[in-house]
Amino acid sequence: MPTKWLKMGKFDFVGLCLVFLLSNGIGFVVSHGQTNELHIPQQALRTSYHFQPPKNWMNDPNGPMYYKGVYHLFHQYNPNGAVFNQKMVWAHSISLDLINWVHLNPALEPTHPFDINGCWSGSASFLPGNKPVILYTGIDSSFNQVQNLAIPANFSDPFLEKWTKFPNNPIISPPDHVLGDRFRDPTTAWRGPDGGWRVAIGGQTSDGGGAAMLYRSEDFIRWNLLRFPLYSSPDSGTWECPDFFPVLLNGTNGVDFSSGFGIGVKHVMKASFNSHDYYTLGSYAPEEEKFTPDSGSDFGFRGTNLGLRYDYGKFYASKTFYDSSQKRRILWGWVNESDSREDDIKKGWSGLQAVPRKIWLSKTGRQLIQWPVEEIKALRRNHFSLNHKELIGRSTMKVPGGSASQVDAEVSFEFPYLEEAERMDTRWVDPQLLCSERNASVNGRVGPFGLLVLASNDLSEQTAVFFHILKAHKRYVVLMCSDQSRSSFRNRVDKTTYGSFVDIDPRHEKISLRTLVDHSVVESFAGEGKTCITSRVYPTLAVDKDARLYAFNNGTQSVVISSLNVWNMSKAQINENQP
Repeated sequence: MPTKWLKMGKFDFVGLCLVFLLSNGIGFVVSHGQTNELHIPQQALRTSYHFQPPKNWMNDPNGPMYYKGVYHLFHQYNPNGAVFNQKMVWAHSISLDLINWVHLNPALEPTHPFDINGCWSGSASFLPGNKPVILYTGIDSSFNQVQNLAIPANFSDPFLEKWTKFPNNPIISPPDHVLGDRFRDPTTAWRGPDGGWRVAIGGQTSDGGGAAMLYRSEDFIRWNLLRFPLYSSPDSGTWECPDFFPVLLNGTNGVDFSSGFGIGVKHVMKASFNSHDYYTLGSYAPEEEKFTPDSGSDFGFRGTNLGLRYDYGKFYASKTFYDSSQKRRILWGWVNESDSREDDIKKGWSGLQAVPRKIWLSKTGRQLIQWPVEEIKALRRNHFSLNHKELIGRSTMKVPGGSASQVDAEVSFEFPYLEEAERMDTRWVDPQLLCSERNASVNGRVGPFGLLVLASNDLSEQTAVFFHILKAHKRYVVLMCSDQSRSSFRNRVDKTTYGSFVDIDPRHEKISLRTLVDHSVVESFAGEGKTCITSRVYPTLAVDKDARLYAFNNGTQSVVISSLNVWNMSKAQINENQP
């Protein structure tokens, strides 16, 4: 959107938004026209189509919602620098398409004794009459974490520009058995069949376990702690940013909590801890105030294997919301940096949000599926494709198209020599460790094969996203890896290799991979969204016009690229009006 339009008054802006919607159906992205030009950021490592402010520190997504035709995203933001500061504010941006965003003034800032030391994370909920409210954690004058209520100053305003804090905040204070500085991040509240409200709050109990404490209210103001938490784990430490929501047993549509009871749904309990977002699937009995994980679904956040994750790389403090306009549930997640604090200060910015993902239950009912929202396709330009291309063992294939610093690549593989796969050692139970030991440069039989992204012309710098296929008894195991070990010549950069197993039977299915590349972030989705890995990388050679994309096979057996589709991605307009 041209800068002069961003500076117009609110009502002029609403009118322009409506014109865009009516004439194009794709919101702000109309300003891209039909140009094939790639817009390279001034700073080579800044992203072009991922949500981030132009400067300073950002972390958790907060209170995402859809209201009166407008998408809202709030997030934790330090207005005073590129490093974490306890006195966070709720930054606020709006969009018509989830891709292009306009910055508004902060919705919440530290102003009162109940939040004077920081406005921390929380969620949006809808009261009867489709009235949005915010529950958030305030750091009070004694540095305790308390829960507060904020209400729009004008429910008729689709932009929700101004918020009013409830004068009798806090409405929930830490209970005796919970540490006062470990009690935060209220979920979206839900209303049970009895008409009462519930909300879960993350924290750590005095015995060191993590929990989602469950509260009930008749009026959304006076809340009572229930005897038992919604769910807890003795092995996880503090739970941050819990999320609890229903998913349909059949189909890819989302479901609001008002319809999320009884037959035809499961429930998802998610918690953020140990630098990852873990979730379990199960059943929720509102009359018993009880969530019960499915038997064996994910080890219930207990033991050494804490279970399923949304993402096996850099992805944390996530939050979902129900998009009533498209009948889908959307997931936002914070992607932190992997360089140093000093690097962030020098850059002047830190952190971004992953591309918003649609999320639903798999056909097996054993895991969630994630996929970039459909709107991201509006940024695609300069399509390249090929089909039925054999990749012989120990070979690479350069993908045409020039710069590959911002691309959307989809590829699927077939295996004419699957029976030649190596036998899997029964001790190989940790996929991340296995990916580190058997990285992209280690020759196997059926694998490693996949994509080399943000690669230099001589391949001395590269990020490899790849698969290994291994034999295990009478079945095959598919290992997915994202190898950052050669991603940069820079020092003081975390080059962890990430990995996970993918629930695919290669005897009957092709293995698919979709990878979104955006200068310093690589988001990969395997098996049509069954397994996701997000990486932060900081190339020194493979930058802007010098970044290349390759397909590779470092196994001894040939694999076949059944299809490959690659698009350059245009620059989205994200918070360009933010000072």
